[in-house]
Amino acid sequence: MSSHIDVPPGGVARNGDAGATGTPARTSDRGAATRGALLAAARDVFCESGFAQAAVTDIVAKAGASVGSLYHHFSGKADLYLTLYEDFQTGQQVRTRKAINAVREAGETDPMRQFIAGAGAYLDGCLAERDVARLFISGDGPPGFDRVMRERLGRWARRNAALFHTADGGVDEALVMVLTGAMAGAVSEISLMDDEDAARGLADEIMAIVGTIRNPRTGQR
Repeated sequence: MSSHIDVPPGGVARNGDAGATGTPARTSDRGAATRGALLAAARDVFCESGFAQAAVTDIVAKAGASVGSLYHHFSGKADLYLTLYEDFQTGQQVRTRKAINAVREAGETDPMRQFIAGAGAYLDGCLAERDVARLFISGDGPPGFDRVMRERLGRWARRNAALFHTADGGVDEALVMVLTGAMAGAVSEISLMDDEDAARGLADEIMAIVGTIRNPRTGQR
């Protein structure tokens, strides 16, 4: 499910002749800046007030924009929330991929150790952006968001569980369920903790426990 709403290209953006003058680029830059300001403002307002209590008028006022500009870029408050979530998850994917690639380049071949590196990076991202991580697990989101979040985390776990190939080349579904559950619990707990050192300690302990799970490909721990 994608909630991302691209900025409509409009006639100006398709005008190649005008593009030579730089005017469309400036128009596009202004649109991108407005969209970014709206997302930043929505993040602040959602984190301060929660989704249900947040008002569109508060968001546009904080962004220095208009209600019309918000509805030009987004379909409404829920779309802003879901776009923030998708942007956060995109960043989490980048963190995970970099961490796994780094340990691979360092010579690590054990799939579980690779997974632990990626999962640790995911949890680090939750700590680094704890305000939004806490927002997303608070239960105060658009209708159906809990399902969206579970599916998104499930897809993340499934991609990373692909590190563990079964004999027939498939993915171990039981392992996906275990890893998804472990990560969901870890994300929830560390996002809600006020003490960052304690949260990092808990994250390390959780990953250490996950690391003891039997590797379904080799039978080793």
